[in-house]
Amino acid sequence: MSWLGQLNLDYRRDGERTIALDRHTGPLRVLQRLYPEGPGVCHHVLVHPPGGIVGGDVLQVDAHLACGSHALITTPGATRFYRSAGEEAQQTLHTRVDDDSRLEWLPLETIAYRGCVASNRMRFDLAPRAEMFGWDVLALGLPAAGEPFDDPAHPHGRYTQEIDLPGVWLERGTVTATDQLLLDSPLGWAGHRVTGTLWFASGTPLPRARREALLDAARALSADHALSATCGSTSTHEQVVVLRALAPRVEPLMDLLVTVWSQWRTLAWDLAPCPSRLWRT
Repeated sequence: MSWLGQLNLDYRRDGERTIALDRHTGPLRVLQRLYPEGPGVCHHVLVHPPGGIVGGDVLQVDAHLACGSHALITTPGATRFYRSAGEEAQQTLHTRVDDDSRLEWLPLETIAYRGCVASNRMRFDLAPRAEMFGWDVLALGLPAAGEPFDDPAHPHGRYTQEIDLPGVWLERGTVTATDQLLLDSPLGWAGHRVTGTLWFASGTPLPRARREALLDAARALSADHALSATCGSTSTHEQVVVLRALAPRVEPLMDLLVTVWSQWRTLAWDLAPCPSRLWRT
């Protein structure tokens, strides 16, 4: 049986408070609404009760941040794309961030199990005075448990990902279970099975000094990290700064992303980091 899950999130400013309204259809909903930083920043925890996404499932999240609102959205556990008999499992996210609003899209990792056929597409439309942080962590299979993504017994495995900031930055790619050149080449995944991306983006060009401050911070923190040899930071467009990394496991990669995000948050917004307790469980 396939599931259709839809979740609509609407954020607006009411005095000093960010108010959040949500509507859901199917097995996709808000687990918690928290204000650990005070009323101005709404921390939303999204949950998919079935625990995984299988072939034929479609999950859709639409979020709108009205002027002056600030939302940090995360998940209580990994997003899991399970083995498919052939149908594609789909997850899509579309956010619209209005002027003077801030979005932090910071879910826990995605796991693409062996034999999955899946797509994960994200689109972020930023108004000229809107800004956001986002990260994405992808783990291919469970190699430590003897379930590698590139298992020859499941050659149909395929995962497609897209991160789109229209007109600014588009990341789109597909990895298949049989593409050993991509998975093992030093110009590809280099034998690693976990990859992650952290970005800061603005609806208008960032001043050069601001971009360089973010890059300098990321490079300094990365240089002292266990993943220093497999990570790098760049600004491919004057509206976005990006950190990428490869890792053998999820935990060191999440540690790097949280560390850099914490410093970036202070530099970009003059806000102290407020990491979710879910990231430490």
